[in-house]
Amino acid sequence: MTIDQQMSAETPTAALRIAIVAPTLSILGGQAVQAQRLLDGWRNDPDVRAFLVPVNPEPPSWLCSLMRIKYVRTLLNQLIYFPLLVRSLRRADVVHVFSASYWSFLLAPLPAVIVSRLLGRPVIVNYRSGEAPDHLLRSAIARYALRSADRNVVPSRFLQTVFAGFGIDAQVIPNTIDHARFRFRARQPLRPRLISTRNFEPMYDIDCTLRAFALVQARWPEATLVLVGSGSQERALTRRVAELALRGVTFVGRVDQGEIHAYYADADIYIQTPSIDNMPSSILEAFAMGLPVVSTGAGGVPAMLIDGVHGLLAPVGDAERIAAHVLTLLEDPNRAREMALAAYESTDRLRWSHVRGSWLALYRGVLDPVTIGAQARPV
Repeated sequence: MTIDQQMSAETPTAALRIAIVAPTLSILGGQAVQAQRLLDGWRNDPDVRAFLVPVNPEPPSWLCSLMRIKYVRTLLNQLIYFPLLVRSLRRADVVHVFSASYWSFLLAPLPAVIVSRLLGRPVIVNYRSGEAPDHLLRSAIARYALRSADRNVVPSRFLQTVFAGFGIDAQVIPNTIDHARFRFRARQPLRPRLISTRNFEPMYDIDCTLRAFALVQARWPEATLVLVGSGSQERALTRRVAELALRGVTFVGRVDQGEIHAYYADADIYIQTPSIDNMPSSILEAFAMGLPVVSTGAGGVPAMLIDGVHGLLAPVGDAERIAAHVLTLLEDPNRAREMALAAYESTDRLRWSHVRGSWLALYRGVLDPVTIGAQARPV
């Protein structure tokens, strides 16, 4: 369904029209996942009519061949994206912009903020990147744009603290979890079946995961590791598996969000070793599914995973400590189950029924109640 079709559909006059500017699920990542969960949450809601404005709009069929060329693709995407913003945001009461960092910030959130300001629409920037400390330090443009937004929202206390360090106010509204799909199951017995669902990019340091798994497999020869994801380092990681003489490592590739829960369900321990992170949905999904979690303490991870309570943390890049934690879980399955249960219980506040009220209050808060619904409507 096109945006025009979504907006022309009959909707109660009291419903706020929220333009969610974000990537579609064709771009694998946490932004797209959380944006879709937000759209799903508002579907059929009497108070909000949310619609997606994709930062990666689908090009006309006659341009598809050109979109395969790297820099040409970026240029053509912007030429399609800008007019789409103008056409779509003028129909919104509030603009909700998902944001990453660096070039991604300049190409997608920044134009949305500018167009919102030109159209006189209140704009909320939902910043989600664990690279915020370096990004905000380097980019005066980003700092100015965030200060000019009506509200900034981040999913973790970690990012709220980072923003405060630059004199930028931010409200915390956490990520959400679909408990109907990601269902809890106690692991009994606890088997050495590990899973990681991070993309194969430098910041997620999958090489550290492989080095840790080599140490685990030395103690548990039957141990297996499933790697769900894709990215620029895939070939290098495949070679690394051979160099380490690992067995039982499966590269699944990219998995649609609607199917990824099945891979969690088949595993017994979740492992990740990022060097940069924020509030990863992958950990929350593992929590919801009942998987004990071992992770590095990068970025905002310690704010969501208390070491020894919800899982076990290791220093960034420390494959030996990661492996030791996995072995601890396998050797003490009762403790592993206690942490998994505590982690699952911590996700109760992430249900849509809890998070919905925070978003609704925020949307209403950036609007003058007298003018809600009074902005120009398309004819």
